[in-house]
Order: sequence, then structure tokens, then C-alpha cells
Amino acid sequence: MKMLFWRSLVMIFVILGFIGALLPGMPTTVFLILAAWAASKGWPQVDAWLLNHPKYGATLRAWRENGTVPRKAKWFASIMMLISGMIMLFTNAPLLVKIFTDLTMLSVAIWLWLRPEPAAEPIKDIE
Repeated sequence: MKMLFWRSLVMIFVILGFIGALLPGMPTTVFLILAAWAASKGWPQVDAWLLNHPKYGATLRAWRENGTVPRKAKWFASIMMLISGMIMLFTNAPLLVKIFTDLTMLSVAIWLWLRPEPAAEPIKDIE
């Protein structure tokens, strides 16, 4: 039963990550980090697949090993949260909901920018 729980979470997060890869404004890497975390608990084959993925594997490994977030990802996430917060101000949502969501996104942005960035790979001389 426990394995079914973890595998269900993996599937949900992978599907959300796939949707995020297709839809602008929806995150991909966050859901794949969550999928890798859940997979490490109950689906080692998918965990290995995610960590060795050609596009997302390096970012997932860096997060798991050092908790790093690339600067490009920080900028993209921050800009998307800013746009979302501005759009939220023009909705019919109650004022408290607007304030809460904007403060939540601001808190996430601050936390994100406090995360370390991966070390740059040294440039190799071409001879």
C-alpha cells in the first residue's frame, strides 16, 4: 500500500511536470523535483530515469546533492510570479486572497533567491 502511495505521487508530479513543459507559466522542474523525491521513496527505476534525463537530470541531481537552483530558473520563476501577482490584482478575488497569494509568491521568491546556484563548470582550453 505504501509503494502504491509513492508511485501515485510520482505519476501525479510527472504529469504536472509534463503539463508544465507544454504550458507557459506553469513550472516543470518543481514538479519533477517532487516526482524524483517521491520516486526515491518507492520507485527506484523512475528515480534513476529522472536523474539521468537528458534535459532535466542535471538540475534534479544538483538540487538533490546541494539544493542549488540555476540563476535562469530563478529569473524565470520570479518573473512568472510577478506576472501572476499583477494579474491577480485585476481579478474579482477578495482582497485578503489577493494579499495572501501575493505575499506567498513574494516569500517563495525570496526563498528561491536565497538558494545557492550551481558552480559554473570551468572553461577548458582548446588546443
